[in-house]
Amino acid sequence: MVAVKKTPNPIDRHVGSRVRLRRMLIGMSQEKLGDALDLTFQQIQKYEKGANRIGASRLQQIAKVLGVPVEFFFEGAPATPELNAPETGFAEAPSTGYVVDFLASSEGVQLNRAFVRIRDAKVRRRIVDLVNAIAGEEPDVLS
Repeated sequence: MVAVKKTPNPIDRHVGSRVRLRRMLIGMSQEKLGDALDLTFQQIQKYEKGANRIGASRLQQIAKVLGVPVEFFFEGAPATPELNAPETGFAEAPSTGYVVDFLASSEGVQLNRAFVRIRDAKVRRRIVDLVNAIAGEEPDVLS
């Protein structure tokens, strides 16, 4: 018998990535979060990857430890057709989950922390323009 690797549910992956994002933003290690929840850091890793589903009471505990409302973990969650109304001509644009994935990475957290410490709005705008130029994209017309 061949073992089939189960793909994590997109909602579980999203919730886990939001746990990771918040944990990293406040500078907490997986081990420290695990200790606060009486879990191993390996279990925290599984939650963050979406490999293990986080139950409602556990999610409430995590929210308390990380200092956010439970709703935080569902912000920007991918739509699931079975839970939402049928798509129409006015359906939402495709998910921007890649943004959440980047912000949850160590580079994203470091960049975000440094960027928000820049007080001068003009300097921040110039940095965005520079990054867009390096990436080969047009400047954002909304700013």
